Amino acid sequence: NLIINGAMQVAQRGTSSTSTNYQTVDRFEYRFGGTDEAPTQTQADVASGTTPYTLGFRKSYKIQNGNQTSGADSADNIYLRQRIEAQVIANSGWNYTSSSSFITLSFWVKSSVAQNFYGYAQTIDGTKQNYPFETGSLSADTWTKITKTIPGNSNLQFDNNVNNGLDLVVVAPFWGTDYTASSVTLNQWAAQNDSTRTPDNTSTWYTTDNATFEITGVQLELGSVATDFEHRSFADELARCQRYYFRIPYQGVSGQSGIMLGSGKETGSTARCCVIFPVPMRAVPSCAASNLLADDETSATSANTVNQVLAGSTEPDRSRIQFTGGSYSSGNSFSLTTSATTDSYLEGDAEL
Repeated sequence: NLIINGAMQVAQRGTSSTSTNYQTVDRFEYRFGGTDEAPTQTQADVASGTTPYTLGFRKSYKIQNGNQTSGADSADNIYLRQRIEAQVIANSGWNYTSSSSFITLSFWVKSSVAQNFYGYAQTIDGTKQNYPFETGSLSADTWTKITKTIPGNSNLQFDNNVNNGLDLVVVAPFWGTDYTASSVTLNQWAAQNDSTRTPDNTSTWYTTDNATFEITGVQLELGSVATDFEHRSFADELARCQRYYFRIPYQGVSGQSGIMLGSGKETGSTARCCVIFPVPMRAVPSCAASNLLADDETSATSANTVNQVLAGSTEPDRSRIQFTGGSYSSGNSFSLTTSATTDSYLEGDAEL
């Protein structure tokens, strides 16, 4: 399975948000624009007894629509995608320039509104190409498995590097007419055009207040047949997600400092230490912090609260982090830990 976290197990950032971009379920970027009221994205529980649950799926990515009082405007949009490294496709075994070689996308989806929805695969390297597809008409409140077999094409290019190679918009609850056209042909590669991503969308779901949309079991694999979903352990999936984003939160005992992140040296106005990341990341990440403790170990003075990574020499697997703004003693040693607060964390971001 070329998809990471397709069973929606990992949600390092949180389980609910009304913001855009990466906010909840790891590796799935949720985008919306032009809405009158922000939709809500959550990592939801799959109801017991349903077909996805009996197949081993316990989590889904759920979108709940807001009240779009002005209707479906041309620039409105809500969609969900995973960006896949070019080298992942290049080394997958798919002969992507041949129309007789295939990859197959499969996923489970449920909508509270009965209608058809669209998605697409878009290549990034070379001349961008777009492959639109549809779910077909979904019955309301019913889990349905969707399978799409995608052929290669002579115009496709995937460079062997760590950059974005494929935008996979698994499904879009709504695209306004600024992004769609009735002339778009489904299940066929064509030159990418932002204004003709899919055919024109039905707006029923989008104009229904509190309409919901759920997805789980996303798999992209070599060949023309959808096989059983590749269930991975939580630990395995977490490590794959941490290549793109990690968050180390407070996990200690109430009233005490939490996880030891590293130790270092004070230089008077600053403090520096080296932190090893959980796994090597895709690229050099941007780092941020909230309510960490830089605790002087030499003189046992009060610890400084660290809320921002100000400077550092960073590699994909570690960072020399520098802090300022506290009271430090030149030459003293200190330890860096998460503090005993729920919003204490160190994070690194190398998302595509």
